Amino acid sequence: MTKSRIPTSSPLKLLQSTVPSRNIHPSTLRAYHSYEHSPPTPFPPTQNAILSASLAHVPTYGFTTTALRLGAQDAGYPAVSTNLFPRGAFDLINYHLVTQRLGLRDRVQFPGSEEGGSGGGDGIGGRRLGVGAKVKILILERLWGNKAVIHRWQEALALMALPPHIRPSLTELSLLSDELWFLAGDTSVDTSWYTKRASLAAVYASAELFMTQDSSRGFVETERFLERRLGDVRGVGTGLGSVGEWVSFTGRGVVNGLRSRGVRI
Repeated sequence: MTKSRIPTSSPLKLLQSTVPSRNIHPSTLRAYHSYEHSPPTPFPPTQNAILSASLAHVPTYGFTTTALRLGAQDAGYPAVSTNLFPRGAFDLINYHLVTQRLGLRDRVQFPGSEEGGSGGGDGIGGRRLGVGAKVKILILERLWGNKAVIHRWQEALALMALPPHIRPSLTELSLLSDELWFLAGDTSVDTSWYTKRASLAAVYASAELFMTQDSSRGFVETERFLERRLGDVRGVGTGLGSVGEWVSFTGRGVVNGLRSRGVRI
């Protein structure tokens, strides 16, 4: 069953100041999403093979061209194959973002819900879960997808905040927010569709940034931080302001902090 997730009766005015336009008609944006079939990979086979192999080198070498070169060799391609990635290390970051987002559908299953929504009977341990509880579970699952590279993620955030990469980074953040609400079963088609996605994007971005500095066992402080942020969200002002804070803080604080430690950005 194919399900469109974006209301077509209103323009995307609210998010235009925060999330860049992709020149895709809303009614066709999510046409591929089906619960009977996994969404197709957006990467050509050769690029997918190299990028997938490169991720294994990120914990050691970071999101770098070195990791890309080693990944190409592991996948059986010459080192020159890295020319397939004109954005260099950012293409590897983007691959991580996209594959983690698409993988949520398979990693998180809510019992009793045929379409991943909030239909009757879904829950954990006999306890019914509302949309809000599902959103929290989904966000945590996505955050835990960064565990293996969390010690490299501030470097990734710094690259994402560079001028050429801000637009695609915010686009992917927008897609993640949409995915989280959809998998949680949100079916609203009114103006709240935009406000909720802007706010949730801000919540996720702030929790992800917090996690890079969290030294607690099992990232328990990150989970507590997420709970506080979800409780704090009250409207679009919070969401749009926080996304702006993410761009500003990441672009200046993280970049300058890494440079002060001798990292070339």
